[in-house]
Amino acid sequence: MNTSSSSSSSATPHLPPLSRYESQKLRDWNTFGQYLRNHRPPLTLTRCSGAHVLEFLRYLDQFGKTKIHSITCPFFGQPNPPGPCPCPLKQAWGSLDALIGRLRAAYDEHGGAAPETNPFAARAVRLYLRQVREIQSKARGVCYDKKKKNGSKQQPGCVSGN
Repeated sequence: MNTSSSSSSSATPHLPPLSRYESQKLRDWNTFGQYLRNHRPPLTLTRCSGAHVLEFLRYLDQFGKTKIHSITCPFFGQPNPPGPCPCPLKQAWGSLDALIGRLRAAYDEHGGAAPETNPFAARAVRLYLRQVREIQSKARGVCYDKKKKNGSKQQPGCVSGN
């Protein structure tokens, strides 16, 4: 009787399932890697810069689900507009912010060089995210203030689209 085949399957270690965060991080990392491979000309991670990350974020806008009203739209600054308009759908600021956080961590875990060379931590990326947050908060009349430690919202500085 040959027992080697039955013992080899039990020798494979069972890894615990990935957390939701780890699964998202891996999926995002693979998506960015695919973006680099499809880039013309193809890019390697070592040649990737903050400018390439910005291209990637703008590319993702075409898959967005958040209506961002232009300044000329009659619904500009209204969080719940009463009707449809031709304004574009884009990625929400919160989604982009979380994505960049996961990609920054994944870069470090996948052999990224020194932290100061992490393209996801580039100053241009931080400025872009800040700009997107401000534009979207004005366009949609949404407040993006941080929560206090006790969980209540801070009201000063909330942008209401005025």
